[in-house]
Amino acid sequence: MSLTGLRHWLNRGLLGLTVLALLGGIALHGSGDIEAAALTWSSSALLMAGLLLVEIVIRLRRRELGVDLIALMAISGAVLLGQALVAAVIALMLAGGRALEEYTTHRAERELRRLIERAPRTAWRYCGQTLEQVPVERVQPGDRLLLRMGEVVPVDGKVLDGTVTLDESALTGESLPVRRQVGEAIRSGVVNAGAPFDMAASQSSSRSTYAGIVRMVEAARQSRAPFVRLADRYALALIPLTLLLAGAAWLLSGDPVRALAVLVVATPCPLILAVPVAIVAGISRSARRGILVKDGATLEALARGQILFLDKTGTLTAGQVSVLAVESVGLHTPAQLLRLAASLGQASPHVVAQAIVRAGQAQGLSLVVPREVGEEPGAGLHGVVDGHQVIFGGHHYVAAATPPQPWADALLRRMVYEDIGGSFIAIDGVLAGAVLFADRLRLESPRALRLLRQAGIGHIVMLTGDRQEVAQAIGLAAGVDEVRAGLSPGDKLLAIKRGHAQGITLMVGDGINDAPALAAADVGIAMGARGATASSEAAGVVVLVDRLDRIAEALQIARRTRRIAVQGVVAGMGLSLLAMLLAAIGQLPPLPGAIVQEAIDVAVILNALRAVTGGWGNRSPRLRDIGQGERLRDEHVGLSPVLERVHALAEGFAGLAPTAARDELAALVELLERELVPHEQADERKLYPQLAIQLQGDDPLAAMSHTHREIFRLTRLLARMSDDLQADDGAPALSATEIHRVVQQLDTILSLHFSQEDELYHNLAGH
Repeated sequence: MSLTGLRHWLNRGLLGLTVLALLGGIALHGSGDIEAAALTWSSSALLMAGLLLVEIVIRLRRRELGVDLIALMAISGAVLLGQALVAAVIALMLAGGRALEEYTTHRAERELRRLIERAPRTAWRYCGQTLEQVPVERVQPGDRLLLRMGEVVPVDGKVLDGTVTLDESALTGESLPVRRQVGEAIRSGVVNAGAPFDMAASQSSSRSTYAGIVRMVEAARQSRAPFVRLADRYALALIPLTLLLAGAAWLLSGDPVRALAVLVVATPCPLILAVPVAIVAGISRSARRGILVKDGATLEALARGQILFLDKTGTLTAGQVSVLAVESVGLHTPAQLLRLAASLGQASPHVVAQAIVRAGQAQGLSLVVPREVGEEPGAGLHGVVDGHQVIFGGHHYVAAATPPQPWADALLRRMVYEDIGGSFIAIDGVLAGAVLFADRLRLESPRALRLLRQAGIGHIVMLTGDRQEVAQAIGLAAGVDEVRAGLSPGDKLLAIKRGHAQGITLMVGDGINDAPALAAADVGIAMGARGATASSEAAGVVVLVDRLDRIAEALQIARRTRRIAVQGVVAGMGLSLLAMLLAAIGQLPPLPGAIVQEAIDVAVILNALRAVTGGWGNRSPRLRDIGQGERLRDEHVGLSPVLERVHALAEGFAGLAPTAARDELAALVELLERELVPHEQADERKLYPQLAIQLQGDDPLAAMSHTHREIFRLTRLLARMSDDLQADDGAPALSATEIHRVVQQLDTILSLHFSQEDELYHNLAGH
């Protein structure tokens, strides 16, 4: 039997024995056998005292002084003073406290233990045409595995056949199943919620996501926060105070029972139990939402966070970079440049490098394995591809190793105008071209930053190696307080170190390229971590679901946990000190005092368990019908051609010939009236009233309803203008400039309105 199991049965046995002893003594006393009753009560009390003495000796050998010393003195004093019933009640309260501590700790750790206990132990591996069940430790990258329905994915890998349905709730906290296609990556720890399928292992079990999660959870269970250690010191400081007060009560009253009463109510359970229970409960609550907190110290620091640093790529932005074009100066074709860059990019986990690899694969280019690769995180990388020395990365990184080229300045200016990014390519020491790409702001980023401010973050800084203009565009759209662009990894570290002077710093990144910055902050937060990065030593918090708004949720959980712990300490110790004073002046005898003290302990510990729950204030509105969010997004995707048509006409109307302008405007009006206007009218009549009920407040969608009315007005105005252009009644011709202005207004409003609705639906769906 394990030590934990032995302690479990010992605590239960003690509780049962002390209950029986108390009730048996009461029965004997009622029958008139007072001596037998006293012996029964004293025996159970002395048994508890003996156990306490053993534990105290063990702690003293480790040079630790436990507050159980007060309880030992209380039991011994009660027996010596002939207060056998009091001694039995104290023993029962201590046994009950142990059982309560075990229950509350078990309850607080429930989500953590659930994560550990569901770790896969075996896997079904193909061996030729047969299947064999092997320990998960024997699975190697490249092995073909079978996942049956209901089984946990044992290692990170890729889907080999069909469309699979997975339950990722244990990792992300989201209850809805997700679908993965052939070739898509899947993480260990998720559950096959559909038909059996084959997968290819991409990592060993020790380097897979779930193994990292288990290591982090084990560390969290065994950790002790600074607040907990501080509570221990305060509890130990209570020993001399208790002895002083008990001695003074005895000296002034001449009654040793007064001293006993002080000892009985002096047990500092609100400190030694409530605080660690609250901390563990907070960590467990975070785990339920797909947020892994490394230890109690990290949770405490997170709760006191004041300054938030954010990496741009993959954090504020989606990290799904789209390659727009490959620019070449003529030394190599665009396809050749893309092949060299994609081959080198295979060696980097950076989102830009991986996007370029995907672009090369999509074009059917034959990529080769690069050699002698070196990488400067966040700046670029270099290596040998097909015998060529290739350098790939930001302009500053590539330009530092190549002669200047005038065309590069023109391309940088174009990138500024178009708010797009680019990575430059040098071949054999000569700047040869660039890959242009775009990375869009996450839909949840603006709301997430608002929630972070509500949670107490005072200053939000975006750090990026990108150009100032591109970074400013993203920063303004997201709502950060400060943008620091063009930074090298060393500059990011320096920015975070300087931030320490202003308060507790938090750094959010992807956990791979941002490891130095994550380590430099008081609390590093890795988003969407996979594989070995799930237990990265650089990050104190790992968010398993790739959503920025989970950071705000983590902060809310941490602050609420710390608030509950402080409440328990202040209220519990305040009541205990009050009870000690009442006992010292003779207003609280030992027996009622023991009952009062236990009531205080139970109330404080149960209060600490509130950290396991989310709390009423943390509940966010969500779409009641989750499928509704998917349907709304699909409708917006279906309307994309309409928006593109409006945007194209807004840009090119002025250059059209009169006949072409008339035809284009008529076609646009017909498209708006057939597809856009009915969609917006249905939203206004059916959807918005439902959303308003869920969002609550006083007409929360008033501004968006006003936008609907403006869309209807501009569409009607364009229809009238189109009719006038079609009519040949001799009236003065409409000004092309006037029509162009209205189309531009509609284009701007539609772009803003659809962005607002996409963000709203995304956040309400909570995916």
